[in-house]
Amino acid sequence: MASWLAPGWPCVASRAAIPGAAAATIRFLRPLIDGRAINDPGAPTLACIGTIAAPLIPVAGNGAQEGQHGKSMMEQRNLIVAIALSIAILLGFQFFFEQPRVQQAQKTGSAPQATAPAAPGTAPGTAPGTAPGTVPGAGAPAVPKVPGAGAPPAESRAAALAASPRVRINTASLHGSIALTGGRIDDLALAQYHETVDPKSPEIVLFSPLGTTGSYYAEFGWVPADKGVAVPDSDTQWTANTDVLTSKAPVTLSWDNGAGLRFIRTISVDDEYMFTVKQTVENHSAHDVKLLSFGRIARFGQVPVSSYYILHEGPIGVLDGILHDGSFRDKFSYADLKSGPPQTFTGTGGWLGFTDKYWLATLIPDQQVQTVASMRHAEIDRTDLYQADYAEGEKTVSPGGSAEASGRLFAGPKVVKLLDKYEENLGIKNFSYAVDWGLFWFLTKPMFTALDFFYGVIGNFGIAILLLTVTVKLLFFPLANKSYKAMSKMKLLQPEMLKLREKFGDDKAKLNEEMMALYKRVGANPLAGCLPVVIQIPVFFSLYKVLYVTIEMRHAPFYGWIHDLSSPDPTSFANLFGLIPWSPPHILMIGAWPLIMGLTMFMQQKLNPQPADPVQAKMFMFLPIVFTYMLASFPAGLVIYWAWNNTLSVLQQWVIMRRAGAT
Repeated sequence: MASWLAPGWPCVASRAAIPGAAAATIRFLRPLIDGRAINDPGAPTLACIGTIAAPLIPVAGNGAQEGQHGKSMMEQRNLIVAIALSIAILLGFQFFFEQPRVQQAQKTGSAPQATAPAAPGTAPGTAPGTAPGTVPGAGAPAVPKVPGAGAPPAESRAAALAASPRVRINTASLHGSIALTGGRIDDLALAQYHETVDPKSPEIVLFSPLGTTGSYYAEFGWVPADKGVAVPDSDTQWTANTDVLTSKAPVTLSWDNGAGLRFIRTISVDDEYMFTVKQTVENHSAHDVKLLSFGRIARFGQVPVSSYYILHEGPIGVLDGILHDGSFRDKFSYADLKSGPPQTFTGTGGWLGFTDKYWLATLIPDQQVQTVASMRHAEIDRTDLYQADYAEGEKTVSPGGSAEASGRLFAGPKVVKLLDKYEENLGIKNFSYAVDWGLFWFLTKPMFTALDFFYGVIGNFGIAILLLTVTVKLLFFPLANKSYKAMSKMKLLQPEMLKLREKFGDDKAKLNEEMMALYKRVGANPLAGCLPVVIQIPVFFSLYKVLYVTIEMRHAPFYGWIHDLSSPDPTSFANLFGLIPWSPPHILMIGAWPLIMGLTMFMQQKLNPQPADPVQAKMFMFLPIVFTYMLASFPAGLVIYWAWNNTLSVLQQWVIMRRAGAT
């Protein structure tokens, strides 16, 4: 009879179901029974899907004579069940993961905007602090709210922009404007990034004004420590000294409260994506005034995030010296903010904001000043508001004196070299970790550095991927050789193992004894191929992560029909790769590169030791089809890498097995 393979059994050698390491299939050995040897001699040749369906695969066990003269009814049943479960996995992946992601992308386009109902006509009645509507510290007064309690219907972007006089932003990297009503930075488009590969397509819109769908903006200001002091709010009409903000010419906004306080705000921007906001308050009254400066980013609506757990999108920051990026160390996601209390941190320096896959908006307080920083959620007129904010300590402005506060805002793409530059030049701790390097960051970052180096030499990220893969293969060449040699020995032993099964099938103790003697006689170790694979898994996963999360891959062309390595292969076998003028449904969008990857995986399986159980053998012939379908929706750069890595592995494995006489 056949027994079901239990997950967690020790592995012999494999890489097929592991991203970037698909050179063989994972094999399992049954544990030792009663201190004796392995009780299933066929186990060393048995393979499984790995992380996808390890417990689903029938393993030949009791009864060595099964299947010698044809399939038994039990084997046929197992085959049908295994195939049905595999199909269920495919359909489940399509329905629960891929289809929602596609529908979300269709709603949002390529821009990082939220897609919720219109933001309300009231700004959050909250300044940085421990509770909505208050400043940090006991007894602090509420921040004035924008008039208008009701939430109007969604405005068009053009109408919302026209509702306030504006100072235009025009640099080589940014287009947009600053609203003079309220002094918000609420209109930003990334001049060098477009929604599609067509350079004439719309620019990526990062910030949108209040009242539009997916409002997203940043603002700086002051909060009075004492009641009765008028400070700038969302209705304040600022006066500007110029109509255009450029990287060469900052803009100065000013406002007088009519009671002796004059507020001045100077906003500058560099050639990239870093704003510097310097706030000054002059006290021309006859008494002391106590104020706190703050900065905040407000994001309205249900923010779309990736369905893949490999990437963090949401609240992020270095607070109190610790990186908070939604990892296992902390709860730092939109869902966590929505379901829990505000998260407040006290410390010096740091940064905080919101990250998307490719884009980042973050506040950067003065790195030498202690601040109270918070991440919070509120619901205003049934619309979600996610807010990142910070407040500096209280400042006392004497009559005739002035006080200053400065902060920065980064709003742009997560270009690694750019983040590194800001981290070094401005002293922003761990700013480069706005890119989600993952658990193996000590491998992922060097891999990106190597990939970027090859790109600088070659000028094409696709070729850079191929060269990086070759480099990694060379580094692990000795380990891979050891793994393949072990597999070669196991493959050569298959005829002998079958003979032993036929001879001692009913006497398991004797069978195990003879099997161990056979291994010892030829110097084969079923576990010898496992260690090299285990060592390589973090490396291959790190490379996989680099290709997935870095913006440098976005809209990067390869050759032929691949114009964007960060998007799936646009071709489909269903219309003969474009020869038939028909757009297939998403479920049939399996392009040329996924098919090439599936072919290389099939070639790998032909080189691997085949399972002794015919049911398993047929199941594993089905695996390339499963992975071809699953990878069809992955970025083309990942699929190209996987296919190329498989090809190199097949060549290496074939040479070694040919020398060993196993082919």
